[in-house]
Amino acid sequence: MTAKLVKLQTRPDYVDEVYRVLLDAISNGSLAPGARLTQEDIAGQLAVSRSPVLQALRMLKKDGLVLDAPGRGVLVAPLDADWIANLYQIRGSLDSLAARLAAGKQVKLDRSLITNGRRASKGTDVTAMIEADVAFHSAIYIASGNPLIAETAHMHWVHLRRVMGAVLQASGQRKSIWDEHAAIAAAIAEGDSERAGELSEHHTRMASENLVLRIAEVLGENPGEARPS
Repeated sequence: MTAKLVKLQTRPDYVDEVYRVLLDAISNGSLAPGARLTQEDIAGQLAVSRSPVLQALRMLKKDGLVLDAPGRGVLVAPLDADWIANLYQIRGSLDSLAARLAAGKQVKLDRSLITNGRRASKGTDVTAMIEADVAFHSAIYIASGNPLIAETAHMHWVHLRRVMGAVLQASGQRKSIWDEHAAIAAAIAEGDSERAGELSEHHTRMASENLVLRIAEVLGENPGEARPS
């Protein structure tokens, strides 16, 4: 295990905290695909007992983020370009639907979502970049008025965050993504459902194509241009 984990404050139940620490490390790419994790290693770094670590690893395994490893411990699950493409097909449909519904209500998204996103894209904090992106899209899901969209999307974002993190660790984020986000927000505010849906679908499709190329590069296959959102 290469990532350094921060000790947790004293609490009677650490399961959720251990899970979150490991999830963030996997999501932002500091725990890379194939990295081996052991209960002893994690417990030692976090200064907790092995019991909450075991439960947290079971939760990550259920999410499909870690796999049983030969011998001791588990491995961070590998990334697969075809699976990523399939995942983005689902996300594209959800994002387009959410944007159309939000535009039907002429929702004006909080401007700070774009401002914060542009600021994060200029820095080097991968977690901040991912959080800004998730916050923007989550706001649209909520604005759609259909709670099932956010509920369904949440299941996929656990994996989408990880894909973005792996890419961003290697390359950084294209700032033009936030121009596209701003255009989607404008179409929603203007009540242009058709344009909002089309922009959102195009945004996700291009993100998928570029991410698949970039993941291939990260895995040592083919070069590509990063476009993590």
